[in-house]
Amino acid sequence: MWDWRRSWRERSKLERIDLYSRVTISATPWVFTLSWGIVPFGADLRRTPLPTALGATFLLLSLVQCLLSNRNVRPSYLCYLGTASFPLRRQSAPLALMLLNLGILATLVGLDAIGTGGLVLTVMNVPMPFVITQVLLVPVRTFLLQSLALALLNVGVFAAVGVRGGTLAGMAPATLFGALLVLICVRPSVWSMSVMWQAEEARDLQARLAVAEERLRFGRDMHDVLGRNLAVIALKSELAVELAQRGKPAAVDQMVEVMRIARSSQQEVRDVVRGYREADLVTELAGAQGVLRAAGIECEVAGGAGAELPAPVRSALGWVVREAATNVLRHGDPRHCTIRLRTASDAAVLEVENDGAPPSAGTAGGPTDGAGGSGLAGLRERLRELDGSLDAGPAGSGVFRLTARIPLPSRTAAPASPTALSSPTVPTVPAVPTSSAPAAPSPPSALSAPTDSPASPALPPSRDPGAGMGMGMGVGMGVGMSAAPDLAKERR
Repeated sequence: MWDWRRSWRERSKLERIDLYSRVTISATPWVFTLSWGIVPFGADLRRTPLPTALGATFLLLSLVQCLLSNRNVRPSYLCYLGTASFPLRRQSAPLALMLLNLGILATLVGLDAIGTGGLVLTVMNVPMPFVITQVLLVPVRTFLLQSLALALLNVGVFAAVGVRGGTLAGMAPATLFGALLVLICVRPSVWSMSVMWQAEEARDLQARLAVAEERLRFGRDMHDVLGRNLAVIALKSELAVELAQRGKPAAVDQMVEVMRIARSSQQEVRDVVRGYREADLVTELAGAQGVLRAAGIECEVAGGAGAELPAPVRSALGWVVREAATNVLRHGDPRHCTIRLRTASDAAVLEVENDGAPPSAGTAGGPTDGAGGSGLAGLRERLRELDGSLDAGPAGSGVFRLTARIPLPSRTAAPASPTALSSPTVPTVPAVPTSSAPAAPSPPSALSAPTDSPASPALPPSRDPGAGMGMGMGVGMGVGMSAAPDLAKERR
C-alpha cells in the first residue's frame, strides 16, 4: 500500500487514488510557502544586513517546516485510519519552528524592515505545515479551539509590535480561514480514503467467505452423495462375507448389489463434479459486464447470450469469458472492453477485445502466456475437447483481442451417445464353491454366464446420463431396507 517505487500502471485504481491524495496533501504546504509565504520578501523587505538575514532565516525555516510536514503525513494518515499511533514528540519540532517563524516575522515588523502589504497572507501561511498534520491527529472540535487560540496569538503578537488598523483586524480571520481550509480539504480527503479501503477489505472478506461457503456446499453435496451409499456398501459387504464363510451362493447376489451401488455412486460423484466445474455463458457474460463496469471499464456485450448453443459449447465459452474478464482487470489500463458472440451454422465465435493493453501483451490485456500463468493454456485444453481453437494477441495500437472458435455439430447428425462417460465393464465374478453337500439349485446369478459362450457384462453401462442420482436413491433405499433383514436371518 505504501510502496512509492512501484510504477503507476502496476497500482490498482484504489492505490492510485490513495497515492494521489497523499501526494496532494504533501504538496500543499509547499504551494502555500512558495506562493503566499514569500510575498512580503519581494520588494517590501529592507535591504540591510539584519533584515536580510532574518528574512533568509524565515524562508529557510519555512522550507524545513514543509519537510517535517511531509515526514509526518504518513504517520498522521495511519493514526487517522486507526492502524498506528502517532508519537506526539514528532509534532514538537514543527510547533517550535512555527512559533519561531512567527517571532522572526514579528521582529521584522517591529524593526520596520518589512511592509505590511502582504503581511496578512504571510501570517496565514506560517502555521500551514503544522496544521496539515495536526488536523488528522485531534478531533474536529479540538482542532477548531486550537485554531482560535492560534488566531488570538497572532493578533496579540503583532499588536505588541505596533501593527494597527485593517492589517491587524484581518489577521484573525485569515488565520481561521487557513485552518478551516485545511480542515475541509485534508480531513475529508483522508476520511474518503479510509472508507474506500474499508470497502475494499470488506469485498476481500466477502470473496473469502464466498469461497469458504462454496467449499462447504461442495463438501455437503459429496457427503450426501457418498455417505448413504457407502454405509449400504459396508452393510452389504459384511453380509456377503458372512454368507461366503458359510459357503452360501447368496453371497454373490450381495456382491452384485455392492457393485451396482458403487457404480451408481461413481456416476453421482461425476454429476456433482461436472455441475461444480461447469460455467454458464449467460451468467458469465452478465457477471463480466457488471465487474468491468464496477471497475470503471466500459463493457459492451454484442451478439446475444448464445442460449441456442449446446450445453458443452456454452460451458466452454463461459470459461473463456471468465478468464478474459479476469485478465482485463489484472493487466494493462483498459477503458473499454467489447465482448462479441457470433453464431453461424458451423461454428460459434467469441471475441473479447480491450484497449489499454501493454506493449508486450500476450494474454487478454496482459503478458505472454508463458509469463502469465496457465489461464490460456487451460482454456485451450477445454476448447480442444470440443475441437475448438483459441487465438490471443495484439490487434492494433494498445488493443488486445482474444478469439475462441468452437465448431457446432450438424443439425441433422445424431447426438453422441453418453455411454462414453460410463464406467468400464465390470468383470464377471465366479460363483463361490460350496464345501458341504449340494444345496438346492439357486436362481442364476445376474453375473453368471453360459459355459459355452464368453462372459458378458451383467451390468451394462447406464444409457441415461442423469441416472446417477435416481439410481443412487433407488438402490440406496431398496438395499438399505433389505440388507438388515437378510443379515439378521443369516445370523440366525
